[in-house]
Amino acid sequence: MQQTAPLQVATPQWRPLLHYTPQRNWMNDPNGPFFYKGVYHLFYQYNPVASEWGNMSWGYATSTDLLHWHEHDVALPSNETKDIFSGTVVADPHNTSGLGTANNPPLVALYTSVFKKNASREPGVQAQSLAYSLDNGQTWKPYKKDPVLTLSPDSLHFRDPGVFWYAPGGYWVMATVVANAPVVKLYKSANLTDWTFLSDFGPAGFIRPGMLWEMPSLFPLPLDGNPAQQKWVLMLGINPWSIAGGSGSIYFVGSFDGTAFHPDRLPPDGSDPAAYDWLDHGADHYAAIPFAGLPENTPVTIGWMSNWDYASQVPTSPWKGQMTLPMTMTLRTIDGTPQLCLTPESHYTALVAARPTLSFDGLQVFSGDHLLPDRVHGQVLDIDMSMHMQNADRAGIVVRATPDGHTGTNIAYDMKKHMLTVDRSRSGLTDFSPKFSHEHIVNMPSQTGDISLHVIVDRNSIEILSRNGSVVITDLIFPPARADRVIAFSENGMTEFRHMKITPLDSN
Repeated sequence: MQQTAPLQVATPQWRPLLHYTPQRNWMNDPNGPFFYKGVYHLFYQYNPVASEWGNMSWGYATSTDLLHWHEHDVALPSNETKDIFSGTVVADPHNTSGLGTANNPPLVALYTSVFKKNASREPGVQAQSLAYSLDNGQTWKPYKKDPVLTLSPDSLHFRDPGVFWYAPGGYWVMATVVANAPVVKLYKSANLTDWTFLSDFGPAGFIRPGMLWEMPSLFPLPLDGNPAQQKWVLMLGINPWSIAGGSGSIYFVGSFDGTAFHPDRLPPDGSDPAAYDWLDHGADHYAAIPFAGLPENTPVTIGWMSNWDYASQVPTSPWKGQMTLPMTMTLRTIDGTPQLCLTPESHYTALVAARPTLSFDGLQVFSGDHLLPDRVHGQVLDIDMSMHMQNADRAGIVVRATPDGHTGTNIAYDMKKHMLTVDRSRSGLTDFSPKFSHEHIVNMPSQTGDISLHVIVDRNSIEILSRNGSVVITDLIFPPARADRVIAFSENGMTEFRHMKITPLDSN
C-alpha cells in the first residue's frame, strides 16, 4: 500500500513579516535579483510541488520596497530534460546579445542546467544555459544554443554563474564554480552567449574535506567611500566548514584586472576558518548575492536565511525557506584592514523611522535581569542600543522572551572573553534537528566596555549588526507566540544602557 507523508500543521506564528517567503513549498538560494524600471525582481531556487528540495525551478517575486513582495508564477520551471539551478539576471541595455532590439533590449538570465535522462548530455551534468525576456521579466524564452558554456570533460559540479559588465574592458564577466574542486572560474564574453576562459581562483590552504564552494559574486566597492580607492570583493557560499558550522558566506577583498582576481591577503595554509573574513557569524546566512542594476553607490545584497545542516528539518509549514533582510554593502577600513559591512537597506530604515518608538536611555541594571515594561512587547522589533559595562562581566538583552525569562534568545557581550554571543538554546523549539547549533560567537574586542548593537527581530529570526555592520550574526529561532518581551541583564556588576530605542513593527 502506498503511504503518503503526514501533513504538517500550519505555522503562521513563524511566517516572517519583514523577510520574503513563498506562500508554500521549498525555497533556497536567491537567483538573479535585479532592479529594473523601478521594480526589484527576485528569483530563487524553488520546488513548485513540495516543501522539500527537488524539482528545482526559479520561483519569482517582485517588490517596489524590498519589504512587501508579490509572488508570481514560476519563471523557469524544471522539465523532463533538466532542473534549473542558480544563476544571474542582467539587463543588456546595448543589446550586445542580439536577443532584443535597440528600442527593446533584453533581460538575460544565465543559469545552471542540471541535465536529466532525456537530455542531450549525460544525467547529472551541470552546464550554463541562457534564457531571455523581452517583457521586463514576465516571461522567458530559452536560447537556441543550450548550453552556452560547458567544461571539458563535462562536470557534475559546474554551476552558479554570477555575471556583470566590466566597463574598463568593454565585456561581460562570469564567475562560476566547480563546487567540489573547489575553485572559482572566470570567463568573459562580448555578447553573453559565447564565453572564453580567463582564470581560476582557489586558495588551496582553505580547502577542507568535503567542502563545496557555491554562489560566487565578484563586484567593486570604494574603500571608505573614496572612488579613487576601489577594491574588488569576491563573495562565496561555503558548505560545510563555515564559521558557525554547516553553510555560510565568506568573502575576499582584493583587485581584479579584467582577467584574474588577486586577494589582498590570505591567511597561512591550514588556518582556522576564524582567520578568514565572513559575511556573517551566525548560522543562517548563505548564498548572498548582490542585486544587479542598482547604482554603484548603493549595492544591496540578499541571501538565503537557513543552513544546509538542518534546512530540510525547520518546522515551518506550508513553506520552508526564507530570505535575509536586504542589506546595503560598504567597504570600510576597520582595525587596519578593509572589511565588508552590512546595514539595513533604506526602505527598511524608512519604515522604522516612520513608527513610534520607545526609549530607555540611561537604564542601569545591577547584577541581574530587568524586564522592560509591559508596553515593550512584540514579535517584530527593531532595537537600537548602546551599553556601557562599568564593571560587569557580561551584559546584553534577551529577545522574544517570556516574562519569567525561561524562554528567550540571549544576546550578550563578555568583557573577559571579548566575545559577542548569541545563545538560542532556550529560544523556543530547538530539537527538530541535532545540528541546530545553539551558540554563535564572534571576537569583538572592546577596551572601554562600550558596545553598540542593532538588533532586528522577526517572528522567526534575529539579525544583529555591530561595528558599522562589519560584525553580523543571523539566526533562525522558533519561539512560542507568547514570547514577545525584552529583558536587559548585567552579570557581576553594573551596566548602563546609555541608549536603547525599541520600535515595534508588528503591524505593517
